[in-house]
Amino acid sequence: MKVLGLNFGRAMKNSELVLKAALMGAEKAGADVQFIRMMGLDIQHCTGCGSCSRGVANGGNSVCCLKDDYAFVENAMLDADAWIVAAPVYVLGPTGQLKNLADRFGPAHDQVGMDIEQKKRIAAGKTGDQLLDPRYLKQRYGGLISIGGAFTPHWVSMGLAGMNLLMFPHQVRVVDQIDAFAMGTRVNPVLDDKLIARCEQLGANIVSMHGKPFSETARTWFGDDAGICPVCHNRDITIRYGTTRVECPLCGIEGTLVVEGEKVRVEFSEEQQSHSRLRYEGLHDHQKEFEIMRPIQQKIIAERGAELPGLLQKYKDYGHELKMPKKA
Repeated sequence: MKVLGLNFGRAMKNSELVLKAALMGAEKAGADVQFIRMMGLDIQHCTGCGSCSRGVANGGNSVCCLKDDYAFVENAMLDADAWIVAAPVYVLGPTGQLKNLADRFGPAHDQVGMDIEQKKRIAAGKTGDQLLDPRYLKQRYGGLISIGGAFTPHWVSMGLAGMNLLMFPHQVRVVDQIDAFAMGTRVNPVLDDKLIARCEQLGANIVSMHGKPFSETARTWFGDDAGICPVCHNRDITIRYGTTRVECPLCGIEGTLVVEGEKVRVEFSEEQQSHSRLRYEGLHDHQKEFEIMRPIQQKIIAERGAELPGLLQKYKDYGHELKMPKKA
């Protein structure tokens, strides 16, 4: 089993140290481990050009056109059987480089979209290199470690939730996570034997999932906090409709808010849970949205497409852009 660690923090600082502890636990459990220091790499933000999608639509694989260090990281992620990610929280959520990678990797490797495409190619008689890279469709498990310095958890409230954005489009099933806030009181994580042991256990937990099909692990959870949502174990809830109907902002599933004295819980039906964004069916729902969207777009273009150049011209001519001064 190959376990890849991604460190989004500084070299030999908090994030890297807890990540290495987790990888040591995975290695002790029998895994081959590697890690990447992300901070030293150039991972530009996605420009939305669509070249990755066009590559797949044209019968190839997903290839990003930006020339930076992304391809190196992408290949390592695809080679691995499991991912363990550690990232510091700067402004309530994980550092921006993680979001850059999530934006680049996630839509370009949406596993449900890839599965649908692969089945189309197989049905058309495609074989060998005419098929998608089989690494796109591998089932993987993952672990997350969010690092924060503040004493109180509300200063890292979007840490673990934000880190999940890297995982769910590729259907990496997170089965363990650690909210390691209050680093400011520890001085250094290696002085906290309990934390280091917990990180090592996370690594061992990930290895214990190797070879287990997703169909058998929907309820598997090693995390210290079960959260409110039974799928992603997130504690945030969106009161979207001003009623007792609420939504998990990470999973996108609806539930019913139940208040019993001072205690609050949310009831999520099995049907809703099966359509979480973290599950195949939930991502498949998103693919259906695209199918519905296309004929709507085509109808509007047929009816009003000729108006677009004229309507857009005033926005093209609009000024007030602040530009970088020319370099001497």
